[in-house]
Amino acid sequence: MTTLDIAHEKQRSAPKAALAPAPQGGLRPSLVGLTRPQLMDALAGFGLPEKQLRMRAGQIWNGIYNRGLTNFEGMTTLSKDLRQGLEQAFDISRLEIVTEQKSVDGTRKWLLRLPSAVPGVPGPEIETVYIPEEGRGTLCISSQVGCTLTCTFCHTGTQKLVRNLTAGEIVGQILIARDALCEWPDGGRNSEDRLITNIVMMGMGEPLYNFENVRDALEVVSDGEGLSLSKRRITLSTSGVVPMIEKAGADIGCMLAISLHAVNDETRNKLVPLNKKYPIRELLDACRNYPGVSNARRITFEYVMLKGVNDSMEDAKELVRLLKGIPAKINLIPFNPWPGSPYECSDWAQIEKFSDFINRAGYASPVRTPRGRDIMAACGQLKSETVKKRASERFQETRAEAEA
Repeated sequence: MTTLDIAHEKQRSAPKAALAPAPQGGLRPSLVGLTRPQLMDALAGFGLPEKQLRMRAGQIWNGIYNRGLTNFEGMTTLSKDLRQGLEQAFDISRLEIVTEQKSVDGTRKWLLRLPSAVPGVPGPEIETVYIPEEGRGTLCISSQVGCTLTCTFCHTGTQKLVRNLTAGEIVGQILIARDALCEWPDGGRNSEDRLITNIVMMGMGEPLYNFENVRDALEVVSDGEGLSLSKRRITLSTSGVVPMIEKAGADIGCMLAISLHAVNDETRNKLVPLNKKYPIRELLDACRNYPGVSNARRITFEYVMLKGVNDSMEDAKELVRLLKGIPAKINLIPFNPWPGSPYECSDWAQIEKFSDFINRAGYASPVRTPRGRDIMAACGQLKSETVKKRASERFQETRAEAEA
Protein backbone atom coordinates (compact mmCIF):
# COMPACT_ATOMS: atom_id res chain seq x y z
CA MET A 1 0.00 0.00 0.00
CA THR A 2 1.47 3.38 -1.02
CA THR A 3 1.71 6.48 1.16
CA LEU A 4 -1.16 8.04 -0.78
CA ASP A 5 -3.28 4.92 -0.31
CA ILE A 6 -2.69 5.03 3.44
CA ALA A 7 -3.57 8.73 3.52
CA HIS A 8 -6.70 8.04 1.49
CA GLU A 9 -7.84 5.30 3.86
CA LYS A 10 -7.16 7.53 6.86
CA GLN A 11 -9.12 10.38 5.29
CA ARG A 12 -12.04 8.08 4.41
CA SER A 13 -12.34 7.00 8.03
CA ALA A 14 -12.40 10.61 9.22
CA PRO A 15 -15.47 12.89 8.99
CA LYS A 16 -15.88 14.13 5.43
CA ALA A 17 -14.94 17.77 4.86
CA ALA A 18 -17.54 19.83 3.03
CA LEU A 19 -16.64 21.24 -0.35
CA ALA A 20 -15.80 24.90 0.05
CA PRO A 21 -17.82 27.00 -0.21
CA ALA A 22 -21.05 25.02 0.17
CA PRO A 23 -23.35 25.61 -2.81
CA GLN A 24 -25.65 28.58 -2.34
CA GLY A 25 -28.16 29.63 -4.96
CA GLY A 26 -26.66 27.39 -7.65
CA LEU A 27 -23.00 28.28 -6.98
CA ARG A 28 -20.50 25.57 -7.90
CA PRO A 29 -18.53 24.02 -5.02
CA SER A 30 -14.83 24.88 -4.99
CA LEU A 31 -12.05 22.33 -5.30
CA VAL A 32 -9.50 24.73 -3.82
CA GLY A 33 -8.29 23.61 -0.40
CA LEU A 34 -9.36 19.99 -0.69
CA THR A 35 -6.69 17.51 0.33
CA ARG A 36 -5.72 14.93 -2.27
CA PRO A 37 -8.05 12.25 -0.85
CA GLN A 38 -10.89 14.78 -0.60
CA LEU A 39 -10.27 15.85 -4.20
CA MET A 40 -10.45 12.23 -5.34
CA ASP A 41 -13.71 11.80 -3.42
CA ALA A 42 -15.14 14.89 -5.13
CA LEU A 43 -14.18 13.58 -8.55
CA ALA A 44 -15.70 10.20 -7.71
CA GLY A 45 -18.93 11.99 -6.83
CA PHE A 46 -18.69 13.79 -10.17
CA GLY A 47 -18.72 10.39 -11.85
CA LEU A 48 -15.13 9.72 -12.89
CA PRO A 49 -14.22 6.02 -12.97
CA GLU A 50 -12.20 4.88 -9.96
CA LYS A 51 -9.23 3.87 -12.10
CA GLN A 52 -8.91 7.49 -13.33
CA LEU A 53 -9.23 9.23 -9.97
CA ARG A 54 -5.55 9.34 -9.00
CA MET A 55 -4.39 10.57 -12.41
CA ARG A 56 -7.14 13.18 -12.84
CA ALA A 57 -6.69 14.47 -9.29
CA GLY A 58 -2.98 14.88 -9.98
CA GLN A 59 -3.64 16.80 -13.19
CA ILE A 60 -6.10 19.14 -11.49
CA TRP A 61 -3.78 19.54 -8.49
CA ASN A 62 -0.95 20.55 -10.83
CA GLY A 63 -3.16 23.08 -12.59
CA ILE A 64 -4.31 24.75 -9.37
CA TYR A 65 -1.14 24.70 -7.25
CA ASN A 66 1.74 24.55 -9.75
CA ARG A 67 0.37 26.67 -12.56
CA GLY A 68 -2.04 28.93 -10.69
CA LEU A 69 -4.95 28.31 -13.06
CA THR A 70 -8.32 29.80 -12.16
CA ASN A 71 -10.41 27.72 -14.58
CA PHE A 72 -10.24 24.31 -16.20
CA GLU A 73 -9.74 25.55 -19.75
CA GLY A 74 -5.97 25.73 -19.32
CA MET A 75 -5.71 22.12 -18.11
CA THR A 76 -4.97 20.78 -21.56
CA THR A 77 -3.92 17.36 -20.24
CA LEU A 78 -7.66 16.81 -19.75
CA SER A 79 -9.96 16.20 -22.70
CA LYS A 80 -12.07 19.11 -23.90
CA ASP A 81 -15.30 17.39 -22.87
CA LEU A 82 -13.97 16.67 -19.38
CA ARG A 83 -12.79 20.26 -18.98
CA GLN A 84 -16.21 21.53 -19.94
CA GLY A 85 -17.91 19.15 -17.53
CA LEU A 86 -15.63 20.08 -14.66
CA GLU A 87 -16.15 23.78 -15.38
CA GLN A 88 -19.90 23.33 -15.06
CA ALA A 89 -19.61 21.28 -11.86
CA PHE A 90 -16.79 22.92 -9.89
CA ASP A 91 -15.14 26.26 -9.19
CA ILE A 92 -11.40 26.98 -8.87
CA SER A 93 -11.57 30.77 -9.09
CA ARG A 94 -10.11 33.25 -6.61
CA LEU A 95 -11.66 35.07 -3.68
CA GLU A 96 -12.78 38.61 -4.49
CA ILE A 97 -10.19 41.34 -3.84
CA VAL A 98 -11.96 44.38 -2.36
CA THR A 99 -8.85 46.52 -1.89
CA GLU A 100 -5.09 46.10 -2.14
CA GLN A 101 -2.81 48.48 -0.26
CA LYS A 102 0.97 48.85 -0.32
CA SER A 103 2.95 50.35 2.54
CA VAL A 104 5.91 52.66 2.13
CA ASP A 105 8.06 49.78 3.43
CA GLY A 106 6.81 47.34 0.77
CA THR A 107 4.30 45.52 2.97
CA ARG A 108 1.12 44.64 1.07
CA LYS A 109 -2.36 44.07 2.47
CA TRP A 110 -5.40 42.61 0.75
CA LEU A 111 -8.98 42.97 1.93
CA LEU A 112 -10.77 39.91 0.58
CA ARG A 113 -14.49 39.21 0.35
CA LEU A 114 -15.69 35.67 0.99
CA PRO A 115 -18.72 33.97 -0.60
CA SER A 116 -22.02 34.96 0.95
CA ALA A 117 -24.39 32.50 2.59
CA VAL A 118 -27.31 34.73 1.52
CA PRO A 119 -27.83 35.45 -2.20
CA GLY A 120 -27.64 39.17 -2.92
CA VAL A 121 -25.93 40.04 0.36
CA PRO A 122 -22.16 40.77 0.27
CA GLY A 123 -20.06 38.14 2.00
CA PRO A 124 -17.85 38.77 5.04
CA GLU A 125 -14.30 40.07 4.66
CA ILE A 126 -10.83 39.14 5.87
CA GLU A 127 -7.36 40.63 5.60
CA THR A 128 -4.11 39.05 4.42
CA VAL A 129 -0.66 40.63 4.68
CA TYR A 130 2.63 40.04 2.83
CA ILE A 131 5.80 41.24 4.57
CA PRO A 132 8.97 41.36 2.42
CA GLU A 133 12.30 41.10 4.21
CA GLU A 134 15.87 40.58 3.09
CA GLY A 135 16.22 36.95 2.04
CA ARG A 136 12.64 35.99 2.86
CA GLY A 137 9.00 36.95 2.50
CA THR A 138 6.30 36.14 5.04
CA LEU A 139 2.59 35.83 4.28
CA CYS A 140 0.32 36.34 7.29
CA ILE A 141 -3.00 34.62 6.71
CA SER A 142 -6.32 34.57 8.56
CA SER A 143 -8.26 31.56 9.84
CA GLN A 144 -11.53 33.19 10.96
CA VAL A 145 -13.67 36.22 10.16
CA GLY A 146 -13.29 38.16 13.39
CA CYS A 147 -12.32 36.47 16.64
CA THR A 148 -13.87 35.27 19.90
CA LEU A 149 -10.90 35.92 22.16
CA THR A 150 -11.17 39.71 22.70
CA CYS A 151 -7.48 40.21 23.52
CA THR A 152 -7.43 43.81 24.67
CA PHE A 153 -4.28 44.86 22.76
CA CYS A 154 -5.48 43.41 19.43
CA HIS A 155 -7.64 45.27 16.93
CA THR A 156 -9.05 42.02 15.51
CA GLY A 157 -10.36 41.21 18.98
CA THR A 158 -12.76 44.14 18.73
CA GLN A 159 -14.52 42.46 15.81
CA LYS A 160 -17.01 39.75 16.73
CA LEU A 161 -16.58 36.29 15.25
CA VAL A 162 -18.63 35.88 12.08
CA ARG A 163 -17.53 32.39 11.04
CA ASN A 164 -14.63 30.04 10.45
CA LEU A 165 -12.84 30.05 7.13
CA THR A 166 -12.98 26.92 5.02
CA ALA A 167 -9.72 25.22 4.05
CA GLY A 168 -10.23 26.62 0.55
CA GLU A 169 -10.53 30.17 1.85
CA ILE A 170 -7.33 29.73 3.85
CA VAL A 171 -5.42 28.34 0.87
CA GLY A 172 -7.06 30.93 -1.38
CA GLN A 173 -5.23 33.73 0.44
CA ILE A 174 -1.91 32.21 -0.65
CA LEU A 175 -3.05 31.86 -4.24
CA ILE A 176 -4.03 35.54 -4.39
CA ALA A 177 -0.67 36.60 -2.96
CA ARG A 178 1.16 34.45 -5.49
CA ASP A 179 -0.91 36.05 -8.26
CA ALA A 180 0.03 39.54 -7.09
CA LEU A 181 3.71 38.67 -6.74
CA CYS A 182 3.86 36.86 -10.12
CA GLU A 183 5.09 33.68 -8.46
CA TRP A 184 3.63 31.19 -10.93
CA PRO A 185 5.87 29.68 -13.63
CA ASP A 186 4.26 31.86 -16.29
CA GLY A 187 5.44 34.84 -14.25
CA GLY A 188 9.04 33.81 -14.79
CA ARG A 189 9.80 32.87 -11.19
CA ASN A 190 10.94 29.39 -10.15
CA SER A 191 10.65 27.61 -6.79
CA GLU A 192 14.20 28.59 -5.80
CA ASP A 193 13.42 32.25 -6.46
CA ARG A 194 10.08 32.52 -4.68
CA LEU A 195 9.04 35.62 -2.75
CA ILE A 196 6.69 33.84 -0.31
CA THR A 197 9.10 31.71 1.71
CA ASN A 198 7.18 31.54 5.00
CA ILE A 199 3.55 31.27 6.09
CA VAL A 200 2.31 32.39 9.50
CA MET A 201 -1.18 31.67 10.81
CA MET A 202 -1.18 34.98 12.67
CA GLY A 203 -3.92 36.89 10.88
CA MET A 204 -7.51 37.24 11.98
CA GLY A 205 -8.87 34.56 14.31
CA GLU A 206 -7.66 31.73 16.55
CA PRO A 207 -6.43 28.86 14.32
CA LEU A 208 -7.00 26.16 16.94
CA TYR A 209 -10.70 27.07 17.11
CA ASN A 210 -10.88 26.17 13.41
CA PHE A 211 -8.69 23.11 13.68
CA GLU A 212 -9.95 20.80 10.93
CA ASN A 213 -9.95 23.47 8.22
CA VAL A 214 -6.53 24.79 9.26
CA ARG A 215 -5.14 21.24 9.32
CA ASP A 216 -6.45 20.44 5.84
CA ALA A 217 -5.31 23.78 4.41
CA LEU A 218 -1.77 23.33 5.72
CA GLU A 219 -1.68 19.78 4.33
CA VAL A 220 -2.37 21.29 0.91
CA VAL A 221 0.18 24.09 1.42
CA SER A 222 2.96 21.68 2.47
CA ASP A 223 2.34 19.10 -0.27
CA GLY A 224 5.62 18.62 -2.13
CA GLU A 225 3.89 18.50 -5.52
CA GLY A 226 1.87 21.67 -4.97
CA LEU A 227 2.65 24.90 -3.15
CA SER A 228 5.46 22.94 -1.48
CA LEU A 229 6.22 24.98 1.63
CA SER A 230 8.09 23.02 4.28
CA LYS A 231 6.27 22.64 7.60
CA ARG A 232 9.35 24.19 9.20
CA ARG A 233 8.46 27.35 7.26
CA ILE A 234 4.85 27.33 8.46
CA THR A 235 4.08 28.74 11.91
CA LEU A 236 0.76 28.41 13.69
CA SER A 237 0.15 31.02 16.39
CA THR A 238 -2.29 30.36 19.22
CA SER A 239 -3.42 32.42 22.19
CA GLY A 240 -3.29 29.24 24.23
CA VAL A 241 -6.04 26.74 23.43
CA VAL A 242 -4.32 24.18 25.63
CA PRO A 243 -6.35 21.03 24.79
CA MET A 244 -5.58 21.43 21.06
CA ILE A 245 -1.84 22.14 21.25
CA GLU A 246 -0.66 18.52 21.41
CA LYS A 247 -3.11 17.57 18.64
CA ALA A 248 -1.75 20.39 16.48
CA GLY A 249 1.76 19.03 16.88
CA ALA A 250 0.70 15.48 16.10
CA ASP A 251 -1.70 16.16 13.21
CA ILE A 252 -0.21 19.28 11.62
CA GLY A 253 3.44 19.23 12.67
CA CYS A 254 4.29 22.83 11.83
CA MET A 255 6.16 25.31 13.98
CA LEU A 256 4.32 26.67 17.03
CA ALA A 257 4.05 30.23 18.32
CA ILE A 258 2.39 31.19 21.60
CA SER A 259 0.86 34.63 22.18
CA LEU A 260 2.11 34.93 25.76
CA HIS A 261 2.39 38.69 26.44
CA ALA A 262 2.52 38.45 30.25
CA VAL A 263 4.37 36.56 32.97
CA ASN A 264 1.61 36.25 35.58
CA ASP A 265 -2.03 35.25 35.42
CA GLU A 266 -3.33 38.55 36.75
CA THR A 267 -1.86 40.55 33.86
CA ARG A 268 -2.49 37.90 31.24
CA ASN A 269 -6.14 37.58 32.29
CA LYS A 270 -6.55 41.23 31.25
CA LEU A 271 -4.54 41.04 28.03
CA VAL A 272 -5.62 37.56 26.90
CA PRO A 273 -8.94 36.65 28.57
CA LEU A 274 -8.55 33.03 27.42
CA ASN A 275 -5.96 32.77 30.20
CA LYS A 276 -8.81 32.57 32.73
CA LYS A 277 -9.69 29.19 31.21
CA TYR A 278 -6.16 27.97 30.48
CA PRO A 279 -3.71 29.71 32.85
CA ILE A 280 -0.01 30.14 32.20
CA ARG A 281 1.11 27.01 34.05
CA GLU A 282 -1.18 24.75 31.96
CA LEU A 283 -0.13 26.53 28.79
CA LEU A 284 3.58 26.08 29.42
CA ASP A 285 3.09 22.42 30.37
CA ALA A 286 1.44 21.91 26.97
CA CYS A 287 4.42 23.61 25.31
CA ARG A 288 6.89 21.32 27.08
CA ASN A 289 4.96 18.34 25.71
CA TYR A 290 4.52 19.69 22.17
CA PRO A 291 5.36 16.84 19.76
CA GLY A 292 8.75 17.36 18.12
CA VAL A 293 9.83 20.34 20.22
CA SER A 294 13.65 20.54 20.35
CA ASN A 295 16.48 23.04 19.97
CA ALA A 296 16.08 22.59 16.24
CA ARG A 297 12.31 23.18 16.47
CA ARG A 298 11.93 25.82 19.11
CA ILE A 299 8.62 27.31 20.16
CA THR A 300 8.29 31.04 19.57
CA PHE A 301 6.80 33.04 22.43
CA GLU A 302 5.28 36.30 21.22
CA TYR A 303 5.44 39.15 23.69
CA VAL A 304 3.91 42.52 22.81
CA MET A 305 5.66 45.38 24.59
CA LEU A 306 3.14 47.54 26.47
CA LYS A 307 4.38 50.57 28.35
CA GLY A 308 3.96 50.23 32.09
CA VAL A 309 2.04 46.95 31.75
CA ASN A 310 4.46 44.11 31.04
CA ASP A 311 7.83 45.72 30.22
CA SER A 312 9.64 46.00 33.56
CA MET A 313 12.92 44.24 34.27
CA GLU A 314 11.07 42.16 36.86
CA ASP A 315 8.85 40.96 34.01
CA ALA A 316 11.95 40.08 31.97
CA LYS A 317 13.43 38.06 34.85
CA GLU A 318 10.16 36.20 35.42
CA LEU A 319 9.84 35.48 31.70
CA VAL A 320 13.24 33.78 31.70
CA ARG A 321 12.28 31.77 34.79
CA LEU A 322 8.95 30.65 33.31
CA LEU A 323 10.46 29.37 30.07
CA LYS A 324 13.30 27.43 31.68
CA GLY A 325 13.58 24.02 30.07
CA ILE A 326 11.50 24.87 26.99
CA PRO A 327 13.42 25.13 23.70
CA ALA A 328 12.28 28.62 22.85
CA LYS A 329 12.89 31.97 21.32
CA ILE A 330 11.12 35.13 22.44
CA ASN A 331 9.75 37.47 19.81
CA LEU A 332 9.40 40.97 21.25
CA ILE A 333 6.72 42.97 19.42
CA PRO A 334 6.54 46.76 19.78
CA PHE A 335 2.85 47.53 20.29
CA ASN A 336 1.17 48.74 17.10
CA PRO A 337 -1.50 51.32 17.95
CA TRP A 338 -4.97 51.37 16.44
CA PRO A 339 -7.83 53.86 16.84
CA GLY A 340 -9.16 53.65 20.39
CA SER A 341 -6.47 51.28 21.66
CA PRO A 342 -5.99 51.56 25.46
CA TYR A 343 -2.21 50.97 25.43
CA GLU A 344 1.03 52.67 24.48
CA CYS A 345 4.14 51.07 23.05
CA SER A 346 7.05 50.69 25.47
CA ASP A 347 9.88 53.18 25.07
CA TRP A 348 12.50 51.92 22.64
CA ALA A 349 15.26 52.12 25.23
CA GLN A 350 13.21 49.88 27.54
CA ILE A 351 12.55 47.39 24.76
CA GLU A 352 16.29 47.15 24.08
CA LYS A 353 17.06 46.75 27.77
CA PHE A 354 14.42 44.01 28.05
CA SER A 355 15.81 42.26 24.98
CA ASP A 356 19.43 42.46 26.17
CA PHE A 357 18.55 40.79 29.47
CA ILE A 358 16.78 37.90 27.72
CA ASN A 359 19.67 37.48 25.29
CA ARG A 360 22.16 37.29 28.14
CA ALA A 361 19.98 34.60 29.71
CA GLY A 362 20.50 32.46 26.60
CA TYR A 363 17.30 33.09 24.63
CA ALA A 364 17.17 34.59 21.17
CA SER A 365 14.95 37.64 21.53
CA PRO A 366 14.60 39.46 18.23
CA VAL A 367 12.61 42.69 18.28
CA ARG A 368 10.07 42.56 15.47
CA THR A 369 10.45 45.61 13.28
CA PRO A 370 7.02 47.22 12.87
CA ARG A 371 5.95 46.80 9.25
CA GLY A 372 2.93 48.18 7.40
CA ARG A 373 1.75 50.50 10.16
CA ASP A 374 0.72 53.15 7.64
CA ILE A 375 -1.84 50.77 6.11
CA MET A 376 -2.91 49.15 9.41
CA ALA A 377 -1.18 45.91 8.40
CA ALA A 378 1.12 45.50 11.40
CA CYS A 379 0.77 42.84 14.09
CA GLY A 380 -2.50 43.26 16.01
CA GLN A 381 -3.95 45.83 13.61
CA LEU A 382 -6.01 43.61 11.28
CA LYS A 383 -9.74 44.12 11.17
CA SER A 384 -12.13 43.70 8.24
CA GLU A 385 -14.65 46.41 9.14
CA THR A 386 -15.58 48.34 6.01
CA VAL A 387 -19.13 49.43 6.79
CA LYS A 388 -18.32 52.63 8.64
CA LYS A 389 -15.46 53.78 6.44
CA ARG A 390 -14.38 53.03 2.92
CA ALA A 391 -10.94 51.45 2.66
CA SER A 392 -9.57 54.46 0.78
CA GLU A 393 -10.59 56.78 3.61
CA ARG A 394 -8.96 54.54 6.20
CA PHE A 395 -5.81 54.37 4.12
CA GLN A 396 -5.49 58.14 3.86
CA GLU A 397 -6.14 58.62 7.58
CA THR A 398 -3.63 56.02 8.75
CA ARG A 399 -0.97 57.33 6.36
CA ALA A 400 -1.48 60.85 7.69
CA GLU A 401 -1.19 59.56 11.26
CA ALA A 402 2.03 57.70 10.43
CA GLU A 403 3.56 60.76 8.77
CA ALA A 404 2.59 62.91 11.77
